[in-house]
Amino acid sequence: MPDATPRGLTRLAFGGDYNPEQWPESVWHEDVRLMREAGVSMVSVGIFSWALLEPSPGVYDFAWLDRLFDLLHENDIRVDLGTPTVVPPVWFYRAHPEALPVTADGTRYEFGSRGAICHSNTDYRAAAANIATKLAERYGDHPALAMWHVHNEYGVPVSACYCDSCAGHFRRWLLGTYGTIESLNEAWGTAFWGQRYGDFEEINPPRATPTVGNPAQVLDYRRFADATIRENFLMERDILHRLSPGVPVTTNFMTALSQCDSIDYWAWGREVDIVTNDHYLITDGRRTHVNLAMAADLTRSVAGGAPWILLEHSTSGVNWQARNPAKAPGQMARNSLAHVARGSEGAMFFQWRQSRRGAEKFHSAMVPHGGTDTRVWREVVELGATLDTLNPVRGTRTVADVAVLWDWQSWWAQALDWRPSEDHDARERADSFYEALYDRHLTVDFAHPEADLSAYPLVVVPALYLMTKAAGDNLRRYVDQGGTLVVSYFSGIVDEHDAVHEGAYPGVLRDTLGLTVEEFSPLLGGERVRLTGPDGAELDGDVWTEFVVPRGAETVWTYTDGLTAGRPAVTRHRLGEGTAWYISTRLGTDGIDAVLARAAQDARLAPRTELPRDVEVVHRTGEQGSYLFAINHTATEAKVPLDTPGTELLTGERAAGRLAVPAGAVRVVRLDG
Repeated sequence: MPDATPRGLTRLAFGGDYNPEQWPESVWHEDVRLMREAGVSMVSVGIFSWALLEPSPGVYDFAWLDRLFDLLHENDIRVDLGTPTVVPPVWFYRAHPEALPVTADGTRYEFGSRGAICHSNTDYRAAAANIATKLAERYGDHPALAMWHVHNEYGVPVSACYCDSCAGHFRRWLLGTYGTIESLNEAWGTAFWGQRYGDFEEINPPRATPTVGNPAQVLDYRRFADATIRENFLMERDILHRLSPGVPVTTNFMTALSQCDSIDYWAWGREVDIVTNDHYLITDGRRTHVNLAMAADLTRSVAGGAPWILLEHSTSGVNWQARNPAKAPGQMARNSLAHVARGSEGAMFFQWRQSRRGAEKFHSAMVPHGGTDTRVWREVVELGATLDTLNPVRGTRTVADVAVLWDWQSWWAQALDWRPSEDHDARERADSFYEALYDRHLTVDFAHPEADLSAYPLVVVPALYLMTKAAGDNLRRYVDQGGTLVVSYFSGIVDEHDAVHEGAYPGVLRDTLGLTVEEFSPLLGGERVRLTGPDGAELDGDVWTEFVVPRGAETVWTYTDGLTAGRPAVTRHRLGEGTAWYISTRLGTDGIDAVLARAAQDARLAPRTELPRDVEVVHRTGEQGSYLFAINHTATEAKVPLDTPGTELLTGERAAGRLAVPAGAVRVVRLDG
């Protein structure tokens, strides 16, 4: 197996997507001079270059890439080389128009954007294997090559195709999955609405239907589409491993962005040599640094806790949102170092030089349209120097306090049609619970529902509608052995086929939670309910209520109005050595925090009230030492308590007692001992 670090890279990764083909070759030497000035250590090259590398079928032009490789090598800049298979050339589509994907309603996309690929198409697979092979044969042992970057952001913008090729591939996948048509009929519940199949050949993708189709079929198609895309990644990865041994292979994930919720990154994380991620701030009025922390924590978790690399983010504004504000002075560095605090081995950007043409010409870059006499460029140079100072943290691991369960396949099932309320959003619940934990200054690991949870004193389940029996048994075992569990409503309801678990809700969680739910009672838009709890404390809920029947659990908060008035709203159940909490309505920020405060007491997690809101404190530790990152997202200086003295790396000053962190700044302390 290749190393899980870029070959030959001795510094934190700093640089970005480099697209020199957009510029005259005379600009390249100026680019490299500026890269050295900024402290760039690695660039990503060739991601969208297939049409240049193979301008016509079987005709190759590597001369320009040869010169670029040599120029970068001469200047000690490592190369993350892309296989350009996200955009086949137009000549390929002219010869194989059936490789363009088809939507569920039968529309075939046209050439002219990116990612327009039917991943079941055998001609595409052959062409992708061929160009990957040619690149590996030519550059596999080049001294500048640090790692391979397969494709680009798999699943964006097309995650599934519904053409006839996919139909045949889907049938083969179903045969391999179920073995017999009888097993498939049972899993899909085809007795409902007379949908029973007599043979696999009768099955098509879930194309447009007059009303809602079979939810189990739709869920399996999402699994199939993800597996099909992953097959193509594995094909290219294995070619690169064979022809370029010892060089790690990755592809850039987008773990926490809803635009890429079609990918099961738990499965993908096991297949890459290095986990890498792209992250862009969603500027919708929320606290963007909280989503950033969530993305970094999730990416680290997909990597199994190992260091990973932020392969793309932005120096300032992006170009694809309805409104694209610039980053404030200092925000680029603060964002970058927040990723490093949570496990990234550097900070890379899209892109190096801002494009003059094309769809992303207003997306910020390391070298903006205004050139080097700009705030962005000056901050880029400063960030490069900062990252060099932080090289000692390489190889250390971020320390987490609690776990949040996360499962892409459950999100897929939750998003199917005809759920009890369209106002319930499982991802919103995950974001809200994460934000509450963030505000309690707890560092989060995300975990698959069937993962070993024994290391965590507190585990939170924001909304996992789909939960296997194995996952339910896992959570019962976790609580029984002393863990503290917090579960939000509409969790544990169905199995992996979207079939409701036998017996009362909440299915595989009812014994762990010590209760049953007789009936869901979603609220109408704008309706709210009040909850009364300990010492008369009141909370507000909306969107959802339930008729909860305690069966061993104690009632902590009670509904005081609405259909469920007088019924339990929040419960606590002692099971074995641990405790399980259940929340049966959608609580706001204050309500979530009130429940978490009591659950944290059960978990013996001391409150961190001495830390101001929006000041992050994160630890990385390893054989190289222990480091405390303090990140101040506020407009005033913050004082962060230090239990252990140390040396602040960015200023060189000794730190003890209380660490002063200026407004909008970051401080990194190497702790003594």
